[in-house]
Amino acid sequence: MWSGRFKKQLDSTVNDFNSSLPFDSRMFAEDINGSVAHCHMLFKQGIISESDAELIENGLAGILSDIENGKLTFESDAEDIHMYIEEELTKRIGDAGKRLHTGRSRNDQVALDQRLYSINRIKGIRTMILNLHHTLVGRAKENLTTYMPGYTHLQRAQPITVAHHLSAYISMLERDVGRIDDAVRRACISPLGSGSMAGTTYPLDRESVAMELGLNGVTRNSMDGVADRDFAIELVGALSILMMHLSRFSEDIILWASQEFGFVELDDAYSTGSSIMPQKKNPDIAELTRGKTGRVFGDLIALLVIMKGLPMTYNKDMQEVQEALFDALDTLQSVLPPFTGMVQTMKFKEQRLLDAAKGGFSNATDLADYLVRKGLPFRDAHEVSGKLVSYCIERSIALDDVDITVLRGFSDLFEKDVYDAIAIRTCVENRNITGAPSPSAVEKELKQMEKFR
Repeated sequence: MWSGRFKKQLDSTVNDFNSSLPFDSRMFAEDINGSVAHCHMLFKQGIISESDAELIENGLAGILSDIENGKLTFESDAEDIHMYIEEELTKRIGDAGKRLHTGRSRNDQVALDQRLYSINRIKGIRTMILNLHHTLVGRAKENLTTYMPGYTHLQRAQPITVAHHLSAYISMLERDVGRIDDAVRRACISPLGSGSMAGTTYPLDRESVAMELGLNGVTRNSMDGVADRDFAIELVGALSILMMHLSRFSEDIILWASQEFGFVELDDAYSTGSSIMPQKKNPDIAELTRGKTGRVFGDLIALLVIMKGLPMTYNKDMQEVQEALFDALDTLQSVLPPFTGMVQTMKFKEQRLLDAAKGGFSNATDLADYLVRKGLPFRDAHEVSGKLVSYCIERSIALDDVDITVLRGFSDLFEKDVYDAIAIRTCVENRNITGAPSPSAVEKELKQMEKFR
């Protein structure tokens, strides 16, 4: 490959250290597809002959088939997947194989492969996100009137529904898909033709290669074409935010499944036990998701740190981008199916959720709002409600249990209709504006969420 400049063979330890074939071999299909498109363009531009183009295309097709069928393995001293395929091609078709690299450098070749691979992998992950989204919409529709407490500071705040809580995560997933789509749009550009960093003297038709590969255009600067790894950082950044959302959801599920909360029962198929404690039922899927979030965050930090101090243009450090990118993609692909199954099969304990909503004075705000509707300024109503909460705490009773005569001792504005006003169902149903937790408001949002693709 580059032996003409050197008088010594590469030391075996250097070859092992330098080679990326053990991990970039997964890009074999993208590398071959990029080479086929490059070959077509070279022939169309009169740079290689028709006979050579035919040999190259058939040779590449044979290599692709043999790899996919397991007839060809990656046991080789080749430095990377690009040289592995070129060496195998030359072995099969002779000198014609040596002409494939005309007008191309591995610098622009690897940048293309990484873009194509990322785009192909993210399609499957996007489908998995939509499956989780669809599952959550279905679970929310089942629980439009399953009342539960909403929380701030992990303290019971105001009553909501399970549907409203799940809809919050649906909204997050929709933003996640939007970020991924934005990142893919910017990744969908061909750097091929940038050469090592200064383009080429050959009359390449870069646009035709991009079109054949299904990309939206070409990079506009040859230096940026080989130096850019923003597409990888953006994708892993989007996946990191997605994992952050899944981690927050996991934390909710872990709490809900605990005996202290007792809001959900996880299905046996998505739980594990203990080797010593027979009674245990552990939320391992949620815990592992929470743990793997740190792993994906680490991939993002690795990418940023690798790229932050590199002079223009290509540097060998950029080889390390691949493993971080691949790991993030692999992690998401492993997390989403079991996570979706866990969400689909977990059972909400309606009575326990309702009892929790009734406890903790989550209707105290509604008590204050009742007085406001009777004409009392909100700050004064807030004070009255707070004093009543203190009164109830001292006596271990709920606001609903306070006799009307006692209520009137705090404010003569109280009437018997206050009990209906602070009933959990009423508290939720009265919050009926866009984005609020009333069943009708949530149902309206879910109808829109069902259309999300």
